[in-house]
Amino acid sequence: MSRLRSNRWAILLVLCTGFFMILLDTTIVNIAIPSIMDTLSASLDDILWVLNAYILVYAVLLITSGRLGDMYGQRNLFIGGMATFVLASAYCGLAPDINHLIAGRVIQGIGGALLTPQTMAILTTIFPPERRGAAFGVWGAVAGVAAVTGPTLGGFIVTDLSWRWIFYVNLPIGLLSLTAAFLVIPDIRPGRRHSLDPVGVVLASVGLLGIVFGLIEGQHFDWGVVWGFLTILEIIGVGLVIIIGFMVWEWFQKEPLVPLSLFRDRNYSLMNATSALMSFGMFGLILPFTIYLQSVLGLSALNAGLTMAPMALVSMFVAPITGRLADRIGGKFILMVGLTLFALAMGLLTRIASPESTWSVFLLPLILAGVAQGSIFAPQSSIAMRHITPRMAGAASGVLNTTRQLGSVIGSAAIGALLQNQLASGLRSEAVTYAAQVPSQFQERFIGAIGSAASGALEVGPTQNAGVQLPADIPTQVAAQLEQFFRAVFSHGFIDAMQSTVWLPIGVLLAGAAVCVLVENQQKAAARAAAEEKVQTVPGTNRADQEAAG
Repeated sequence: MSRLRSNRWAILLVLCTGFFMILLDTTIVNIAIPSIMDTLSASLDDILWVLNAYILVYAVLLITSGRLGDMYGQRNLFIGGMATFVLASAYCGLAPDINHLIAGRVIQGIGGALLTPQTMAILTTIFPPERRGAAFGVWGAVAGVAAVTGPTLGGFIVTDLSWRWIFYVNLPIGLLSLTAAFLVIPDIRPGRRHSLDPVGVVLASVGLLGIVFGLIEGQHFDWGVVWGFLTILEIIGVGLVIIIGFMVWEWFQKEPLVPLSLFRDRNYSLMNATSALMSFGMFGLILPFTIYLQSVLGLSALNAGLTMAPMALVSMFVAPITGRLADRIGGKFILMVGLTLFALAMGLLTRIASPESTWSVFLLPLILAGVAQGSIFAPQSSIAMRHITPRMAGAASGVLNTTRQLGSVIGSAAIGALLQNQLASGLRSEAVTYAAQVPSQFQERFIGAIGSAASGALEVGPTQNAGVQLPADIPTQVAAQLEQFFRAVFSHGFIDAMQSTVWLPIGVLLAGAAVCVLVENQQKAAARAAAEEKVQTVPGTNRADQEAAG
C-alpha cells in the first residue's frame, strides 16, 4: 500500500476517476430531460432547476471547499465529496417527484464542489513543477472522454433502461473511486490552517450566490422583476458589492479564505483571467452549434453528441502531448495557439453550416477544434499552478475553478440573450422574404404568427418552428404548407443568428490569447518566485507570511 501511495501516476488515475464521474454527470443529465419531464410530470421551470440547482451550488462552494482542503487535507475532502456525490446520485435515482430530484441535485452540487478543487490541489502537491504539465494533460484528457461518453451512454440508457439509471451509473464508478482513494491517495496536509474565516465564507457564498443566480435566471425573468420590487440586475449588483466587501475583508485577515498573496503570482492572476475568458468563449461557441444540430438539422441528442464526438476524441489524445510539451518549453505559446485555433475552427464550423449539412461537413473543423481544446487545459493549469506552494494549493484551485465556472455562467447568459435577440430579428426578416410564396390571403397572418413568436419566448427545440402557433381556422392543407415555410424561416433565421452571435465568443477567446502575451516565461517566473520565497523565509517581512501563519 505504501508503494501505491508513493506512485504519482496511480494517484493521478484515482483522481481522474472521480473527476470523470463529476463531468459525466454534467453531460449525461441533459440527454434525459424529456424522459424526466414525462415520468415526473415536470414543468419546464422544474427541469431548468434540475440543471441549474447543481450549477448554482457547485459554483458557490468551490472557494470554500478549496480552503477546507488546505485545512483538513485534500484526501479527506476528496473522499467526503465523492461519498456525498454517490449518495446524492442514489437519492436522485430514487426520487419519487421533481422536488426530491431537485434536492438530490443540490446535494450532488455540494459533493462536486467538495471534490473538484482537491484534484488539482493534490496534483500540485505530489508532482514537481517540471512534471505538472504531463499530469494536467492526462487530467484534461478526462474531460474529452467524459464529453464523448456522456451523450452516447446517456442516449443508450434512456432508450433501453430508464432515466433513473443515468444516476445509478455513478454508484459503481463512485464506489470504485472511493475504495481506491482510501488505498492510494496519501493524506498530505502541508501548512494546515486553524480557522476557516466564517465571515469570509458567508460573504463569498452570498456574493457568488447573487451573481450566479442572477446570471442563470436572468433570461427566465427577462432580466426584470423576480420578487416584489427586486430585479435580476439588482440581485447581480448586490452580489458584486458583497464580493467587493469580501475582498476588502480578506485583506485584513491573518488567515483569509482566499489568500490575496496568491495574486502576487503574475502568471496565476493572468490564468484566472484567461480561464474566465476561455470558458465564456468556448461555451459561447459550442452552445449555439449544439442547438443548431438538434433544432435545424433535427438530430436527436444522441446523434448530436456523436457528431461532436471527433472534437472530444481528438482533444483526449492531444491533451497529454501538449501537457508534456508544456513541461519542456512552457505553456504560454501552446495556450495562445490553442485559444486562437479554437476560435478559428468554431468560426469556420458555424460559417459552413446550412439547413442541409451532414456530419461529414463538420469533421475537419471539429478535428481542428479538438486539437485546440487539447492545447488549452493542460498548459493553462500548468502555468497557473507552477509556482503555487502546496500549503496554498487548495485555495488556489478553488479560486481557479470558480473563475472558470463564472466564465461559463456569464457566457451562457450573454450568448443566450444575444442569440435570442438575433433570432427574433432574423425571423422577422426571413418571414418577409418567404411571405411572397404564401397565398396572398394568408400572408399577413403568416408574418404576424412569426412576429408574435419572435416578440415572446422563442422555443428552440426539435420542432424547428420556434414555437409559432397557427390560428385554428386555417385550412389543413394551407396549414401544412405554412408549417413548411415556418421550418424554412426558422432554419435560415437561426443560422443567420448563430453566425452573427459567434463573433462575441470568438472575440473573447482572442482576448484570452492576447492576455497570454503577458505571461512570464518559465525561467523568469521561477527566478522571481525563488526571490520572493527567499524574502519570505524571514518571518513578518511581508503580508504573505502573515497569511501563511498559524
